Amino acid sequence: MTSFTLPKWYDLHVHLRQGDGMKAYIRAQLDMGCAGVLAMPNTKPPVGKVLKDDPLDYWCIEGYLDLIRTNGGDAFDDIIVPLYLTRDTTPDMIESGAKSGLLRAAKYYPPHGTTNADHGRPLQDFIDKDVLKAMQNNGIVLCVHGEEHGLSGAEYFDRNKTAEEVFYSQRLPKVRDALPGLKIVAEHITTKTAANFVQQSGDNVAATITPQHLLYTVGHLLQGLRYHLYCLPLLKFEDDRAALREAATATDNKKFFAGTDSAPHTTKCTPCGCAAGCFTGGVAPQLYAQAFEEAGCTLDRKENQNIFKQFLCSNGPDFYGLQTPSDTFILSREPQQIAALKTDDGDVTPLPLGLEQNTIPWSIK
Repeated sequence: MTSFTLPKWYDLHVHLRQGDGMKAYIRAQLDMGCAGVLAMPNTKPPVGKVLKDDPLDYWCIEGYLDLIRTNGGDAFDDIIVPLYLTRDTTPDMIESGAKSGLLRAAKYYPPHGTTNADHGRPLQDFIDKDVLKAMQNNGIVLCVHGEEHGLSGAEYFDRNKTAEEVFYSQRLPKVRDALPGLKIVAEHITTKTAANFVQQSGDNVAATITPQHLLYTVGHLLQGLRYHLYCLPLLKFEDDRAALREAATATDNKKFFAGTDSAPHTTKCTPCGCAAGCFTGGVAPQLYAQAFEEAGCTLDRKENQNIFKQFLCSNGPDFYGLQTPSDTFILSREPQQIAALKTDDGDVTPLPLGLEQNTIPWSIK
């Protein structure tokens, strides 16, 4: 049985929501060795301002941090809450937020592009208003949901192109070239095009990859319509998965790291549609280990354990300037039973269970 010790890691893209289920979602993160999180700001209302005394009608970073901490997040070493970029975001807000120490990242959502993205604006708006320039000047990381908005169905997801490919081949290169000092995280990338964009950019551009995008393709989603695999951006094709696996498992990987995009839904499928997001709380390192081995990076070898450690535990903190924790956990190739997460809001189905897998091959001690 293969076992190895890892420093606790940062999940640098996760949804902790709000309400009665929040304690369980935070506990699921802690149970899988998380030292900290980057908690998404697409709450209701969104986290669209920094300070409580700002008169704008949004939730604030200051308040959401307090809520996370009072629901068990005080056990984390660090928490980053990005500012949700809205029509009301200004360069002055970026500058004052950075000076306060509360603002470390800001999140771009394509308008209506995913869950609670109604307040998103076209990326060009933030260029024209010098918001991104202010972020560059103040060292604020731009976290992007990298899909072009406003496309027709055939343009959004087609055999020859997808919304993500349009974004990373036409939209974001212009931002990178115009603002060469802006730190950018291409979040939850799904395509070979996005991986190439990151690899061909400077050290200030990096990316997160989810467990599901390393493990599955759109064929797994569609064969039997396995709605627990439905997330945004959508799973893509085999050549895309191969490119993500190659990027994550490369011996010299410094630019790709863990961000699960874990998104709890007590009701995943409804009569009018399916909620976007896979819940991987409690099982993400185990799923990443499974994906690495399926990619040929077998974890009984010390050199491959080091590659895995770079992806899960080192690259993300290095990019965001976070300290590597001294506390550790053990990852073992030993089957783990999977059960629904019980919360005060209702049960949440972890991704493996939603795919009718009652056990997974790796476990945490």
